[in-house]
Amino acid sequence: MIQLSDIPANRPVLIAGPTASGKSALALQIARDSGGVIVNADAIQVFANWRILTARPSAEDEAEAPHRLYGHIPGDAEYSVGHWLRDLTPILTGPERPIIVGGTGLYFTALTEGLADIPATPPEIRAQADARIAEHGHSPLLDEIDPETRARLDVLNPVRVQRAWEVQQATGRGLAAWQDDTPPPLLPLSSTVPIVFDVDKTWLNERIARRFDAMLDHGALDEARANLPTWNPASLSAKAIGAPELIAHLQGDMTLEQARDAATIATRQFAKRQRTWFRSKMKEWVKFSPI
Repeated sequence: MIQLSDIPANRPVLIAGPTASGKSALALQIARDSGGVIVNADAIQVFANWRILTARPSAEDEAEAPHRLYGHIPGDAEYSVGHWLRDLTPILTGPERPIIVGGTGLYFTALTEGLADIPATPPEIRAQADARIAEHGHSPLLDEIDPETRARLDVLNPVRVQRAWEVQQATGRGLAAWQDDTPPPLLPLSSTVPIVFDVDKTWLNERIARRFDAMLDHGALDEARANLPTWNPASLSAKAIGAPELIAHLQGDMTLEQARDAATIATRQFAKRQRTWFRSKMKEWVKFSPI
């Protein structure tokens, strides 16, 4: 287990961990103690329309240390790991060392191992995928993905399944083939202090339940109400955990208690997928326990 005193003040820090584990608090503590700019590595915290529900840093936290790539993208925009790497690049060469924190494992993998230069998906391919998913779910798309890509894919992650299918349809090559042509990484793991949270499942599940209640207390339902007029379940920002449930409540399809319970369960399931990714992909990272 790593201690804060073990972290050099001149090296970039990477902090990965499941939702609600306390990653942002650690990043802020490091910035307070030895300086740095805190950079978001969460695929949903980039969107402007969900602040409370995605647990973005508070205005008070942002006043204590510089924060970048939080809430800088409109809620109806497309955003990918490629966009994130392009946004991150000038920060990596800036005057302050980056403290990159988040729960999107793919962002960290792309940063430290490189990202294949895959062409953007044409709108008609995306529309075809969306239509098929709406009618039949993701299973038919998964069946059409090439075996090598399927063997590497998180088949329980619908976003990754759709992305792999779209790449294959748009380019005629499987995602695995593109990944094998990956260029060098922007930030090799060996030049960083890579930290991954190692937390007890029961402890984390209790925090998840408490945090969603706190989100409701701090206005998450009002935030959902503000999003209701432009709600589009196909938008990437709509993947914010708790958003579909609170919107369903506002539309009269769930009680608030049902929405709360469903969102808590969804968050626990998401955290489980995150922990699985970290165990599989981040074996060389240094473990940290907040307890």
